[in-house]
Amino acid sequence: MQKNTPLHSPQPGFSYSRTQFESLVDTALAHAKKLGATDAGVEASEGCGLSVSARLGKLENVERNRDKSLGVTVYVGKRRGNASTSDFSHQAIEQTVQAAYDIARFTAEDPVAGLPDLQDVATEQRDLDLFHPWAIDSAQALELALRCEGAAMGVSKKIGNSDGAGVSAQQSHFVAGHLRDGQMGFRGGYASSRHSLSVAPIAGKGAHMQRDSWYSSQRNARDLASPEAVGVYAAQRALSRLNSRKVPTAHCPVLFESPLASGLLGAFVQAVSGGSLYRKSSFLLDSLGKAAFPKHIDILEDPFVRGGKGSVPFDDEGVTVRARKVVDAGKVQGYFLSTYSARKLGMRTTGNAGGSHNLTMTSRLTRAGDDLDAMLQKLGTGLFVTELMGQGVNYVTGDYSRGASGFWVEKGRIAFPVEEITIAGNMKDMLMGIEAIGADAYCSGSKTVGSILLNRMKLAGS
Repeated sequence: MQKNTPLHSPQPGFSYSRTQFESLVDTALAHAKKLGATDAGVEASEGCGLSVSARLGKLENVERNRDKSLGVTVYVGKRRGNASTSDFSHQAIEQTVQAAYDIARFTAEDPVAGLPDLQDVATEQRDLDLFHPWAIDSAQALELALRCEGAAMGVSKKIGNSDGAGVSAQQSHFVAGHLRDGQMGFRGGYASSRHSLSVAPIAGKGAHMQRDSWYSSQRNARDLASPEAVGVYAAQRALSRLNSRKVPTAHCPVLFESPLASGLLGAFVQAVSGGSLYRKSSFLLDSLGKAAFPKHIDILEDPFVRGGKGSVPFDDEGVTVRARKVVDAGKVQGYFLSTYSARKLGMRTTGNAGGSHNLTMTSRLTRAGDDLDAMLQKLGTGLFVTELMGQGVNYVTGDYSRGASGFWVEKGRIAFPVEEITIAGNMKDMLMGIEAIGADAYCSGSKTVGSILLNRMKLAGS
């Protein structure tokens, strides 16, 4: 299960090997010790990639990115200082450590500052199959982008324009280490990759134009959807929005399409994350052990999904991560805490420095046949939302108001597309008002959930 073998030569696409990163980290930690730091944390990282975009059958942009960084956190008692550099020379590293040390010396004490408790630090590193470099050049990427856009444009003569198609291949790796009480402590790191293909066709003409998009994103390029499949589906989405209209203001049930439903899960995560809780800027304060959802809702976190977009062998602080139920039968079983936020709350870290890890939200009422058509039947008459605009969520009060477009549904069937509307409610009521979750589960980033049916929201239209 453990994967700590040093890499003596750089992996494909990288300029630095793991061995070199370990040496850089050790150099920085040794200098922090020499200066008199009680504890320190160092991370050396490198990222690189290729992005190619095309529009209307022609190359639009080719971008190669390569960046590197060494970040240093130095503790002098309960004082903390941070500094970073992109210069990996021995002199630059020592200067960076010195800068972090000087900042720590003159910073006010913070009683909860410090490295993670030793009992929380990871002692093993699982191989989670996160690194799949994509050996693609700009010509090959352009071909894929053109195939994707061409497939979209070929669906209908009504697709006459495009915002373009893009292909991206990205990879990174890092090594992190701790100095604890003057002794070398935790050290770990891994490589990861993320590749994508996207297109945004435009249907119609003039004031009646409608745009939509689709994409495929995976750690392994072999798992990406075909360019043609992405293009055709994006075009179908754009065409379905033609002849959109407004609807009167009303209160009605709302069905969130599965790619959008993860936003509701994301709002819950932010509300029960440490920073929001200890700052008292959350609509779910003191919710541990209390109901935030109906009894049929469960949320599982699993950091160990092989190849998962949210998979990690340890969190951003080197803390052990665990699979757990965050919500069980509607009740909140755990928060998302880093070491710092946990100490501010008088609690223990949950291994979520850096965010959540592979969340899956399910309903105990969902059946295998609850596809989108079945969910539309459950909606009955109301709004099916396929796009949201703006960031209108107040995480202190829970008030929610966002621009939306989608489809008006009558008696379980789509009647017509709608646009220029606003949906509003309060997140507490919205989460408790979840009536059903579809079997049409979709993974958006590190969150997986099917379409979500809410019992009632306010729709502001014409």
